[in-house]
Amino acid sequence: MPKSEVRAALLLPLSGPQAATGQALSNAAQLALFEMADSRFSLIPLDTRGSAEGAVAATQQALAQGADIILGPVFSFEVKAAAALAREHAVPMLAFTTDRSAAGAGIYAMGFLPGPQVTRILAHARDQGRIRIGVLARSDDYGRAVAEAAREAIASLGLELVALDYYDPAATDFTQVVKRFTARRTAAFDAILLPDDGVRLRNISSLLSYFLSEGADHAYKPPKLLGTLLWDDARLITEPSLDGGWYPAPPPAAHREFEQRYVKAFGPLPPRVGGVAGIAYDAAALAAALARNGLGDYASATLQNPNGFAGVDGIFRLLPSGIAERGLTVRQIAPQGSYEVSPAPAAF
Repeated sequence: MPKSEVRAALLLPLSGPQAATGQALSNAAQLALFEMADSRFSLIPLDTRGSAEGAVAATQQALAQGADIILGPVFSFEVKAAAALAREHAVPMLAFTTDRSAAGAGIYAMGFLPGPQVTRILAHARDQGRIRIGVLARSDDYGRAVAEAAREAIASLGLELVALDYYDPAATDFTQVVKRFTARRTAAFDAILLPDDGVRLRNISSLLSYFLSEGADHAYKPPKLLGTLLWDDARLITEPSLDGGWYPAPPPAAHREFEQRYVKAFGPLPPRVGGVAGIAYDAAALAAALARNGLGDYASATLQNPNGFAGVDGIFRLLPSGIAERGLTVRQIAPQGSYEVSPAPAAF
């Protein structure tokens, strides 16, 4: 028998320093509700206050109000604090985090995790005949997560890890670490994964270009620089050493349409919130669609449909590990702007 009501709790920082972000994500989820839900579906916004304690309290409220599924919270520490309660009551959680360690056993990380990005860009490099890979990453949690994902992807794709090194993201001079990295097997690099952004990325890529070309003959073929979603920044086109570099990105068309609908309904998105807003929309849209078509079935077998789902950032599917696998494009940096060199898959 169909349920008379299906309830989704939406856990967001609706007060405190992150309230503007929380409100934007709430708006995105409400937009999905307007566009996807039927009358049986209820969305219950609850304030986490942007803290672990607030996330636990909001989860307790969600469970007390009979939530069938939890959407959010946003931050890794909130997700980790709330996860035990959700698991205890067998209520799945579509969290908006990018932290792989917070996922699993009914908790899904809906964010753009490093692993799928790295696999996509390295698979493209392999398809272009670039087999010998170097990895130069910052020595923080993100850098080490990317490096570990690269190790796994290199092994599974039949590539060769030529060199792996780390640098201090707080440093201002990267000359010695880049010199050490390139001196190992300079001629053997087909591609170098450089998962960073901003001034650090510009500085390190410029140093790589210098040291790799130093003393090279006219037949020298420079390695292709590879990035992650951190490279999805229009300002990078002004850095000559990044010209021709590849990076993964969500297909832009559906996201542009989502942002246009959002702006029409709520006004401009806050800076740097657009990506997470798309995730909030997709989570709410998925919950609403399954409430309508699946009678409120949020069982693992339903959420982990191997065919996946269509979202505003391309197709995605939820894996048993709790990771969201996504269909990503590959883009190439050029002085006139980045452009697509490999389209996102239409299906898994």
